[in-house]
Amino acid sequence: MTEKVILGNTGIKVTRLGFGGIPIQRVSEKEAVETVIHAIDRGVDFIDTSRAYTTSETRIGIALRETGKDIVLATKSQQHSADKMRRDVEISLKELQRDKIELYQCHFIRDFDVYKKITSRGGALEGLLKARDEGLIEHIGITSHSLDVLDRVIDDGLFETIMVCYSFLEPKAAERVIPRALANNIGVIVMKVFSGGVIDNARLAIKYALAPEGTVVIPGVESKEIFDENWEIYHGDPTLSRKEREEIRAIQSEFGKQFCRRCDYCQPCPEGIPIQHVIGIKSMVKRMGPDILQKGFPKIAIEQARNCTECGQCLERCPYELPIPELIKKTLEWVDEQLSGK
Repeated sequence: MTEKVILGNTGIKVTRLGFGGIPIQRVSEKEAVETVIHAIDRGVDFIDTSRAYTTSETRIGIALRETGKDIVLATKSQQHSADKMRRDVEISLKELQRDKIELYQCHFIRDFDVYKKITSRGGALEGLLKARDEGLIEHIGITSHSLDVLDRVIDDGLFETIMVCYSFLEPKAAERVIPRALANNIGVIVMKVFSGGVIDNARLAIKYALAPEGTVVIPGVESKEIFDENWEIYHGDPTLSRKEREEIRAIQSEFGKQFCRRCDYCQPCPEGIPIQHVIGIKSMVKRMGPDILQKGFPKIAIEQARNCTECGQCLERCPYELPIPELIKKTLEWVDEQLSGK
């Protein structure tokens, strides 16, 4: 039986396994639309996307028009000001072919400075509150890779939902953020189930991510086959066996000295390098396609990384003892190979 969950005090009741809209921008429009319709036909009723995901909103809008079924939509924007956020809400409504969006989120709030911007007068939250008053959106959420930021979000109580990274390579959210949010009646949406594509075992990843009760989990999907695999896992035995737990421990051990947990304890870098984003660029390309290497923030981050002096300050700060300068160097070598077409 399909398990339903209510997202905090929003009253939104949906199936626990939702649909993550990042990967459908990598495939053809026809395949993307068919995949979304297929997922809806099989029972998905919560779809998450973003203004940042290039064609994702447009393709989901086409699919929803064709299927005509009632789906809870969540999208998001990285804009920090009220005016720009309001403009993005209007664009999302157009692309998704909707008169109203159930959940609109402030996207990728990476640190306390950005959080202060969006929650201050004239910030993005103000724009979303106005859009809600006008009936363009119903509920307001926030997404962040920082557990410290999300702790603050829970304390302040300004948002109805949070989106948090949680996988067996990033398990700490289950210790503090997820239970605290649920206790405060804030809806929890779990992202990065596969840790940005690092984990390639869907069975282990999805069962682990679904373990904390009361959350909605949104693995990214780009094909019917991948969706069907995830859906069957979701409807199977949710308990991790002893053998599966051993498999997880082996993977954790393998990636222990290579996987960035995005805690940002390595910051500030004297050269201004956004270390976690540079080290994670392979995962970004895997999810969003190689074009991101040549535009926007990824391109800027790559250029900043070329200024690494291997000073070692990040090595002293990293709680996981990652060989950060070496990882940056290897990442840049890989990027250069991609850009040269090798």
